[in-house]
Amino acid sequence: MNNRIAKFDDLVPSSLPFVEGKLEGHKDRKNFSIVGPGVAEDSGQFIKISMAHGYNLGAVIAKPQNGSGLHSHTTAEVFLIYSGSWRFYWGAEGKDEIILNAGDIISMPTNMFRAFKNVGKEDGLIFVVLGGDDPGIITWVPDVLIKAKKSGMALLDDNSLINLSEKKIPEGKKILEPISNDEIKKFDNYKLNDLKKFVSKFEKRSIYENNLGNGIDLIQILGKQFVDKSFTPVINQDTGFNLSILKAKKGSLKDLIFNKPTILFSQKGLWNIEIQNSNIKLNSKDTFSIPIDTKFNISIDENEDAYLNCVSKI
Repeated sequence: MNNRIAKFDDLVPSSLPFVEGKLEGHKDRKNFSIVGPGVAEDSGQFIKISMAHGYNLGAVIAKPQNGSGLHSHTTAEVFLIYSGSWRFYWGAEGKDEIILNAGDIISMPTNMFRAFKNVGKEDGLIFVVLGGDDPGIITWVPDVLIKAKKSGMALLDDNSLINLSEKKIPEGKKILEPISNDEIKKFDNYKLNDLKKFVSKFEKRSIYENNLGNGIDLIQILGKQFVDKSFTPVINQDTGFNLSILKAKKGSLKDLIFNKPTILFSQKGLWNIEIQNSNIKLNSKDTFSIPIDTKFNISIDENEDAYLNCVSKI
């Protein structure tokens, strides 16, 4: 089971995961690949759980006023705020924005430029779920690539990352050129009111709670399925995976079986997983990948509400 457990304190971050990693406002952050490679451009990024799940799980720790540059993905990108206050902004010029805090979730539409920044006073942490085994490449707005090149970083035409201050451009390769204005026009944009349908605010989530019995409530964020039961999701969007949240102080669920790749990661509290004669304890921020078609139990014993995130492939 050890190859299915990711203790957060054991993860190895990349301090230069993307092409804009040396720029002010982007350089003071760490990128973690927990399940799958994610979209990090750092070929040496450490991956804790490498087996394919049909989605990827990563995390970002950023100091105040740091985050990502404007970019787009071809698959789903769902952010779960663990700590801090974060500004999410979007569009080719990043004019529209929303501020999200601990417990909030946003599922960014594909084919849209987006970025995020820690606007709190302390280091912040967010988890990120990306759709697909291979989430594809990142498309950056031109300004990011232009500034990155001045800092000594660039992407080659095969989308590999190169530090120009340390390496020469390999023979037969060339630096990737920024996309044109005509290409930029092909990307979507959303007004704030339109994007809000892809947001789940923590303080407004109680109306979506479903009682599973034995002291456990469930909030279905994305998709409709949890084990063999169907629920109405908070966010109605096709991402290729279900995202469910278990909420409890003291409670348990027994004899659960998932027939698709599934992970559990603790948002808050110490959760106990009993599976195949093993007793696995998930502290806050820890992750466990559940073997397919394997019966297991979940239990919690806390004095305040605890939360366990569950992602399963559709």
